[in-house]
This record gives sequence, C-alpha cells and structure tokens, in this order.
Amino acid sequence: MKKKFPAPVVIVFVLIMLAAMLTWFLPGGQYVDGIFQRADSRPQTWQVFTAFYNGFVRQAGIIAFILCVGAAFWVINQTRAIDSGIRSFLEHAARLERFPLLRRLGVNNLVIVSVMLLFSLFGAVFGMSEETIAFTALIIPLALSMGYDSITGVCMVYVAAHVGFAGAFMNPFTVGIAQDLSGLPIFSGMGYRLVCWAVLTTGTIAFVLRYAHKVKRDPKASPMWEKDTCRKATLNAGVEMAAENPAEGVKTPWAARIAFFLVLAALTAFSISSPSTMIVLGAWKLKVPGLLPVLTFMYAAGGLKIFTGKNKQETPARLVRHFVLFAVLFLLVGVLGYNWYISEIAGLFLALGILSGIAAGYGANTIAQQLTEGARDILGAALIVGLAAGIVEILEQGRIMDRILFAMAGGLESVGRAGSLQVMYLIQTAINMLIPSASAKAAMTMPIMAPFSDLVGVSRQATVLAFQFGDGFTNMITPISGVLMAVLGVARIPYTRWVRWVWRFILGLIVAGSLLLLPTLLIWN
Repeated sequence: MKKKFPAPVVIVFVLIMLAAMLTWFLPGGQYVDGIFQRADSRPQTWQVFTAFYNGFVRQAGIIAFILCVGAAFWVINQTRAIDSGIRSFLEHAARLERFPLLRRLGVNNLVIVSVMLLFSLFGAVFGMSEETIAFTALIIPLALSMGYDSITGVCMVYVAAHVGFAGAFMNPFTVGIAQDLSGLPIFSGMGYRLVCWAVLTTGTIAFVLRYAHKVKRDPKASPMWEKDTCRKATLNAGVEMAAENPAEGVKTPWAARIAFFLVLAALTAFSISSPSTMIVLGAWKLKVPGLLPVLTFMYAAGGLKIFTGKNKQETPARLVRHFVLFAVLFLLVGVLGYNWYISEIAGLFLALGILSGIAAGYGANTIAQQLTEGARDILGAALIVGLAAGIVEILEQGRIMDRILFAMAGGLESVGRAGSLQVMYLIQTAINMLIPSASAKAAMTMPIMAPFSDLVGVSRQATVLAFQFGDGFTNMITPISGVLMAVLGVARIPYTRWVRWVWRFILGLIVAGSLLLLPTLLIWN
C-alpha cells in the first residue's frame, strides 16, 4: 500500500509540538529596548491546544479575507461570466498570431511576461502580498485556458509579486522600515536595488516560461496534472456553455440596473468628496487630479454601453465582467492612494460577489447560498492559516523566540566582512521560516544587525539588502506564511506538492541573493 504524505494540518501540528518541546530545553530570553536579557523560560504543555485558538486570533484578518474572496469568486464563477470572457480573450489572442513578429514571440509568452512584470513591480514598489490572493483566483482560469497549469497561474501572480517584494527598491514594508531602523535615508541606495530587482525578475520570468512550455508540451509533466485535468474539463465546459448560452435569461433583470446605478451614485459621491488622489509609490508622491471622477465616468460609460448593446443575451455576463474590471481598478487606487488593506479589499470583493449575483439575475437567497458555498469551499485554506500561526505563538509564549534570534546573531563573530554579510543573510533567511512578517522581523533583527555591521566593516545598506533577500525568498515555501497557504488554497494546490515543485527554485533564488550581495562590499564600502 502506497504511503501518503502527511496532510498540511498534520505537518503544522507536528511543528507546534516540536516548538513546544524546544521550550523545555532552551533557556528563555527577551529583547528589552534592543538589548537581550535572560529570562525564565515558560515550558509549554497543554498550550499546544490553546495555540490553535491564539493562532486564529492572530491571523483573524487573513482568515476573514480568505473567506470573503473565496465566497465572492464562487458567485462570479457560477455566473459563467469569466468563462465567456476567457473565450473572448483567447479568440482575440489567436487573431494576433497573424502578425509575424507576435507569432514568433508567442502571444501566450507575451501574456505571461506582461502579467509577471506588472505584479513584480507591485511587489517592489508598494509591497503587494495579501492582495495576490484575490488576483490568483482571477489568473488561474486564464492560465488553464492557455494550456498551462495552476502552478503557472500562481507563478504569474504570487511568485512574481514576492520576487519583486524580495528584490524591492521602494517597498515601505521592507526597505523603508529596515532603513529607518538602521538610521539610513529612506529608499536610499535605490540604484543597485533596481539592478537586483531586474536580475531576479528576469530570472524568474525565464524560469516560469521554461516550465510553462514544458507543461504545454506534456501536461503530465505538471505535479497538478490530474487535478488540473478535471478543472480544465470543467472550465472548457463552462466556456462552451458560455458560447452556446451566454446568460440564463435574455433580458437583464431590473435589479442589475438598479445595482449598477446605486454603485454609480456611490462613486459619484466619492468623486465629489475626493476630486484629487495622492498616489504614494514608496517615497514618491504624485497628486493626480480627477482620478476618481475619470474612473467613475469610465464606469458609467462602459455600463451604459453594455445596457444599450444589441446582443441582450451577453448583457448579464458583460455586466459581471464590468464589475470585476472596475473592482480591480479601484482596488489598485485604494491601495496606492487611500491606504487600503485587507479589510477594505475584503469588503470590496464581498460587494463584487453580491453585485455579480444580482447582475446574473440571482435572488437574495440564491446569492446567500452561493456565498456560503464559496466560503465553505475555501475553509480548509483558512484553517491552515490559523493553525500555522500557532507555531509562532508557542515560541513567543515560551520566551525562546528572542533566544533563537540572539543565538543566531552570535554566529557572526570572526568570519570577516564577506562572511559576516553572508551569515546575516542566512540568519534572516532562517528566521523568516518562523516569522514571515517583514515589519515584525525588521523590528526584532535590524536593531541588532545594524550596529554589528558597523563593527565588522559591512555597510548598513548591505545589511538591509541581506534582510530583504532573507525576508522575501522563503516566504514562498514556509507553511507559516498565511498568504502562501491562502494562495495555495485558492489555487487548490496541496502544500506538499507545491514544496516538491518549488524547492529547487527557492534554492536558486537564495544562491542568487548570496551572489548579488557580494558587489555591495565594493559599492557600499
């Protein structure tokens, strides 16, 4: 009988038990005003069970966000609007093949490269992370329809954004916080960081293109082949159904028209109250007059065109796609201009799910039922996110988290400038497996690393870059990352299969980061 690899829940529980065992053997300690002090350890016993609850409390925002996104996209998928949109996109992409240059480059290649560049920039400039959960749900059906697999879809959004996050040149959550704690001008040293971002992003795109071509030639080469085959069959059936019967009803329900105009009224009110928007890209601030009014006008013009179109059968599906498009646009404006975070984005997508159901002609009970089914479908991923946070909870309650950090810092002695820099990088990489939060890790480690770098003759800029790389790469493999587990849940990729596929790529990134750190010894001397 073939042995099965342990389920993610089992893996997380084992890690919690191991963390609890460490609290019995490691001496305690804690940092007070940046100075490490010994403290009595607190051996953890029955707390392994309360860690589950505390982990859920700790990650409540992410868990609620996952449920809202899962519920919304379940409704959107039920309307078949995305299916018909994919069919239309593929038809237009096929027509581009008549141009010799585009045919030689490959339209699908251009789609992958464009999407990955966009999300890598989002990660590098404003630290996109949690937002990739929602975008993953949008991109995976497109990747499957182009003949690739769900892993390719995750790479196009999540991996691209997190490689950009690691090689960021303006990310306020890594570069900004770490430089501030190190006493450096915010976003200084941007020139070499741009080089690092370009190198890492180019290498990642090349890796993903190579893998995508391999899967397209031989779908069985994908670890997700069996599961994706079923999903592709469902998706193709949906696309065919969308082609034969774009909407269940010929006429657009009046409720959809009312919903459209209510949203228009709300957007008009926002436009009047915020005639200008301050877009913040790291240290750069740009006041954009009329951004919300222009988007509101585009929303109104596009909607009226849909309602007055000749093909009434397409109206509900087109209206759903119209809602989706402007939800994404306003998400970007909200994040860049109005400091939106997961609570606002969750509310946006929940509203999107309700509006999509209304546009498709669903009644209130049907919409509520679809939202419930969507939340139930994604509940497994939400559970893993909460459970994984229990590991950190045990380490902190046992007072050994800071002790682990202090012991790692002690390994920096007597290894030279290059050696010290590499050791700092490896320490940050190891710590990130336990503390994926960039801001929390910066607050704990940079007050230690920055003064130490002065003693060994390493630039603080190089130390910050080591922190960036160490913080970013392993986010894509550690089970403690709530965002990773949420993305895999949305993509329906088992964590164990993801690890077996991604570990070589992560190892390559870690090696690339080590090599990119070496020139800093000369550049930032």
